[in-house]
Amino acid sequence: MFEISPEEWTAILLSLRVAAVATLVATPLGIALAWLLARRDFWGKSVVDALVHLPLVLPPVVTGYLLLLTFGRRGLVGGWLADNFGIVFAFRWTGAALACGIMAFPLLVRPIRLSIEAVDRRLEQAAGTLGAPPWRVFLTITLPLALPGVLAGMVLGFAKAIGEFGATITFVSNIPGETQTISSAIYSLIQTPDGDRAALRLVVVSIVIALAALVGSEWFARRAGKRLHGN
Repeated sequence: MFEISPEEWTAILLSLRVAAVATLVATPLGIALAWLLARRDFWGKSVVDALVHLPLVLPPVVTGYLLLLTFGRRGLVGGWLADNFGIVFAFRWTGAALACGIMAFPLLVRPIRLSIEAVDRRLEQAAGTLGAPPWRVFLTITLPLALPGVLAGMVLGFAKAIGEFGATITFVSNIPGETQTISSAIYSLIQTPDGDRAALRLVVVSIVIALAALVGSEWFARRAGKRLHGN
């Protein structure tokens, strides 16, 4: 019952790989966008904010289909990348990472934005009056104080990427060893005779990973908060 097969291990490790890559690639862009939304007022800000959160309300299959149209081998961007750089996303694990990153992006940006908004602007202004350039103010004042929100956003994004299914299976299909993540493996197993036990094992593994991610997020956030506030 609890003996995980090599095929199941492949799906688990692929899911961890896809979620890790999606989170690490999305985090710098998420931090930049969160700072922009938190610290700047500009025309169309509400539209940008809506676009960031759009994957949360769109059916995941729609997001996957839009990715296929855009980054597929014949897509506007995908065709250009394939012809000029040999980069292919469709039906590859890198495409799964792209889909997971987009679906997890709203959950990553939101905590970071709230954390940046909570940073006292007087500290940033004081650093500016002492001659620090904006990039240094951000790296030495804003980002360290917003670290708990960054960690929380990364872990939430990672957990969302682990469980993503609809956009991934639409964009990269369900290819064992290449794009079959935990979610798509469970989907295949529940449609297979005598696949219930294997599906249950993967369900338990996904629950353990999600719980570990949430507990880790809380622990790191507490550690960062104590370090920053001296408690």
